Amino acid sequence: MTQSAEAAFDRHMEAGVPDRNSAPARALARLSGGVRLSFHSDLSEIEQEWRAFEQGADCTSFQTYDWLSTWHRHIGAREGVQPAIVIGRQNGDILFILPLALAPGRLRRVTWFGEFLSNCSAPLLAPDFAQHVNATQFVTVWREVEQLLRQHLQHDLIDLDKIPETIGAQANPMRALPLTARANDAYLVRLTGTWDEFYTAKRSASWRKTDKKKRNRLAKSGEVVFATATEPADIEHTINALIAQKKSSYASLGVANMFEWPGYREFYLDMATDPRRHGLVHVSSVRVGGAIVAASFGLTLHGNYDYVLAGYAMGEFEGASPGTIHLQELMKFFLERGFKTFDFNIGDEPYKREWLDVETRFYDYVSPATLSGQFAAVAMKATRAIKRFIKRNPSIWPVIRRARSLLGSLR
Repeated sequence: MTQSAEAAFDRHMEAGVPDRNSAPARALARLSGGVRLSFHSDLSEIEQEWRAFEQGADCTSFQTYDWLSTWHRHIGAREGVQPAIVIGRQNGDILFILPLALAPGRLRRVTWFGEFLSNCSAPLLAPDFAQHVNATQFVTVWREVEQLLRQHLQHDLIDLDKIPETIGAQANPMRALPLTARANDAYLVRLTGTWDEFYTAKRSASWRKTDKKKRNRLAKSGEVVFATATEPADIEHTINALIAQKKSSYASLGVANMFEWPGYREFYLDMATDPRRHGLVHVSSVRVGGAIVAASFGLTLHGNYDYVLAGYAMGEFEGASPGTIHLQELMKFFLERGFKTFDFNIGDEPYKREWLDVETRFYDYVSPATLSGQFAAVAMKATRAIKRFIKRNPSIWPVIRRARSLLGSLR
């Protein structure tokens, strides 16, 4: 930016009035530095721009138009969630897209659009975003974003979770805001070399020997086959098997089964079976004698695979670790197809640390806009601090997990 532009960025500029020639849900606000914000509550209005931008943007699969619009059709709209998308432009080019929403309830919260099912929540950034907006300038931009949201939503607070420290190759500009650390981080492994080289580097000789024994044990029940589901009937069959496996694992962990909630099963089936999304969604399984003993639903974007949902059959096959075999087959599959990274996403499961190269820290952002929001913000921050303390305490968290699992088995 020029010196005059930087000076202009530091000035508080008057927000523009809504464009009378556009849809009522859309408004523009002039920002200093030549950056312009627009607010959108109609997804169809910005579909083409969003799809075009995500092709080259730094973002994750969870910020793609397909993922979020499908989520809203099956779940968000049913729950009363209102889209509140903010787009930042400079000289007519998009710099960022903030996929936000207004959640229903007595407390009016601005959240990430699709927050519950997004393992990573962040803006979509132009590849050269940092060349246009530095950290100090982003804080100014963010103040204007909050002002724009207040004009349209009259919310009580902004509550944004699962904010990663990086987005693609860039530092997340939201790190310039007053964030608090989350209880869980995310884990990623780089896919390099041949499969044999990668596998040998990641698994010790004793681990590889154990893996082989488990594969042999599984093979005693029939031919072991890794398969990608491509036909609609096979995809639906695999997703149904995965949902059944997740039901068992959720019960054993003592956590709620999201597939019993309205719209969730339909969302995953729609994402997986629509041929227009086959470039984004990958459904696979490991079968023994034709029976699905492990299955997964993942997302692919920009050379990265997101390990979103995975399950395995409990009971007679459990001792052979079909889930571990499936995970290794997935890594091999994507490594051999030129993918660069395999993202385990947020969560503290111990097996992820056996593979990881990169640990990504996650943060939350809470900003009250009303007195009610201030009280809620204090409670939220206190609750999350306690949760973070418990989950990061090696002497407390394992005990709680075992107790929760025992309770789940009793139910």
